[in-house]
Amino acid sequence: MAIEGPLKELGLHDVFQLLDLSRKTGVMRITSQLRNNEGMVAFDGGAIVYAEIKSNPHRIGDMLVRAGKVTEGDLERARAIQEREGPHQRLGQILVSIGALSARDLERQVEFHVAEVVFELLSWQEGFFSFAEGTLAGVPADAMVKIRTESLLMEGARRIDEWSRIESHVPHLGVIPGLAAVEDGAGAQLDLLPAEWEVLAEVDGERDVRQIAGGLARSEFEVARTLFGLVATGVIELCDPGAMRRQRVSLADDAGALLATAELRLETGDIAAAKEAALAAASLRPGEVRVHVVLARALLREGRPAEAVEEGRRAVRLDPESLDAHRWFALALTVAGRYREAAEQCEQWERLAGPEVTDEQRQEVGAALEAARTLERLLGGARG
Repeated sequence: MAIEGPLKELGLHDVFQLLDLSRKTGVMRITSQLRNNEGMVAFDGGAIVYAEIKSNPHRIGDMLVRAGKVTEGDLERARAIQEREGPHQRLGQILVSIGALSARDLERQVEFHVAEVVFELLSWQEGFFSFAEGTLAGVPADAMVKIRTESLLMEGARRIDEWSRIESHVPHLGVIPGLAAVEDGAGAQLDLLPAEWEVLAEVDGERDVRQIAGGLARSEFEVARTLFGLVATGVIELCDPGAMRRQRVSLADDAGALLATAELRLETGDIAAAKEAALAAASLRPGEVRVHVVLARALLREGRPAEAVEEGRRAVRLDPESLDAHRWFALALTVAGRYREAAEQCEQWERLAGPEVTDEQRQEVGAALEAARTLERLLGGARG
């Protein structure tokens, strides 16, 4: 049985449901040219047993360290063994074999990783999918889990519904949680669940929801939901840095004007004011791609290319058709020395570029592409 087609005509939710009901075994591949991304999901008897995505930066070892399951020392020992014995030895299994990790903890982390990949793929509204029925060739057997497809589909639908409730207290992932002030004599013993204690321990009044989720190696949705409960019970308060900045910006009621101000400040070299205006616009219009483009440009001007790369990546994910997002993401990757990825982004920009693109922009991207290809070729030769 082979199934394929564009996601605009048949969504992944429906395809997953069909494969689950018909108990199919095989591999599905999903590609998105606009996102410059691709993913793979393996099914065994209708259940999801493995999933990966090109853009997902999380490696199992790093995730286990962030989750507190293993130490950096354990990870270094396991990597040394893997390097000595060959890549056929999976890192997770090595950690289990040396006693640094239990098999159950490894399985739970892999299940979490697979589920998060599936949730991201289910959110794609464009692209192309193909399912080939047959043996699971190329799927690492010792990295497979077994998750009921129906449960993931139900969880995906539940997340959509629950986000509307969470947003009443956690409007976007850029808000910063801090401990709520306690009046004299009003202290009481906290009765929290383990997951709530885990999140509360990461609240420092400086990191936002997205950063806390990354540090815990947990999904942004789960952390936002936990914070929602802590806010509702008065344990923590949320600070919106963008809202605070809006008080100092005369055009606070107009996100478009704030972004125009941010871009003008960039041109005049006032990087701090540009970032301030961009963050203020973000609080008015969460998910605005121009915010992340401005921040990427500002971070490049500050000599912080690694952070600029992350802002560029967010911009491209928010709007895979944005020429500005692809252009500044490519330039940030080039400055960061990630030449192969930079070349891919330049090529994607060239595919999307229309007649409205200026000659200066074409020359800029062309130069970046040529530099990225040359440096990647030279470095490849040096490594060889």
